[in-house]
Amino acid sequence: MDRLRHFFYDYFIQFGLTETSAKYLNMLCLLIILVVILFIADLVSRKLIINFSNRFAEKSKTNFDDLLVSHRAPRRIAHLVPLILTINLFPLVLHDFPQFEGYILMLIKVYGIVLTIWIIRSILKTFESYFKTLPRLKDKPIDSYIQVAMLFIWIIGIASILAILINLSFIKFFTTLGAASAVLLLIFKDTILGFVASIQVAINDSVRIGDWITMEKYGADGSVIEINLSTVQVQNFDMTITNIPTFALISDSYKNWRGMQSSGGRRIKRAIILKAKSIKYLTDEDINKLKGIELVSKYLESRQKDIANFNADEQIDKSVLINGRNLTNLGVFRKYMQTYVENHSAVNKEMTIMVRQLEPTPHGLPLEIYCFSSDKRWENYEYIMADIFDHMLAAVSYFELEVFEYPTKFMETAE
Repeated sequence: MDRLRHFFYDYFIQFGLTETSAKYLNMLCLLIILVVILFIADLVSRKLIINFSNRFAEKSKTNFDDLLVSHRAPRRIAHLVPLILTINLFPLVLHDFPQFEGYILMLIKVYGIVLTIWIIRSILKTFESYFKTLPRLKDKPIDSYIQVAMLFIWIIGIASILAILINLSFIKFFTTLGAASAVLLLIFKDTILGFVASIQVAINDSVRIGDWITMEKYGADGSVIEINLSTVQVQNFDMTITNIPTFALISDSYKNWRGMQSSGGRRIKRAIILKAKSIKYLTDEDINKLKGIELVSKYLESRQKDIANFNADEQIDKSVLINGRNLTNLGVFRKYMQTYVENHSAVNKEMTIMVRQLEPTPHGLPLEIYCFSSDKRWENYEYIMADIFDHMLAAVSYFELEVFEYPTKFMETAE
């Protein structure tokens, strides 16, 4: 070994060079040889490991190894071979210069730590991509967990590098670092809050990737495409991207439409306002006229008979229309719309269907349709709702009712 260290040194001395010159030239020659050896070792190890990985990935049924190759893990693992050779052979090169050996080995160790971090990062990224391909984990915030793991890896790696540079033991360095924990908590406050939020979101299953959420505070209204340690990315329906702090999911209010998407229908809840003065009792003549409307003809016959029997039994004076029991145009119209919605092909018959009066307003009486469309897709939902209200607005006049709207003169004055 000693002969190998001074192999070129002896030749340079024989050529009449001084000891100092011979030592420097000997180190330079050994360094060149070492670089060549490391280059060849790196080239060979990369080819062997990468070729083996590619062949194994082609034969295996799982896509995990394919992802491992795509994230360049085998290539980075191959760099460990020249690193190990460097650690073992560099003392031979710097044998005559012990004052430099310590610094060079320190840099080699730092490189070793960085390389190890990159290898671990490639493996974690592989797990991240693999977990996202699993159906049961597709909607989980995998990014957050991988980022937390990487954060701890980087903290340990940076602490190890600092411990090497200041020549302090790893344990002693972390003991000293513990005294500055308050400062660290302040620096990583957002990261810690995001980590806590990610865990709570995952445990409570409050938000998944693919959920449609609405968060007015941040202008978000669309599908969640990514949940990571610091932000939640939402692709809005106008194709813009909104970034929401992850912690906001547990500190602020938002609407998650997952319940609607997983249910049997999407809710329709809309009203038209009818003029109060257009509401009236129906005379027999009015009722006979409305019997021509198929959806309420049987209802009118049945109700007219029941009301006539009741009024006769109670000997009600019907010379005044308000006396006794009566049908109103609003009540018949409400029954008509209830029957129409129940028979609509795009309405889910297994969910609530209701046509109801709301509290009267200064503008009139709101008549609301409450039901669920079978098709939950936005464009189809809007079409179904418009179809129902097109019919409702057109049918109002048949019952001698009027829809409230501001007079034209009023609108001109307001402008």
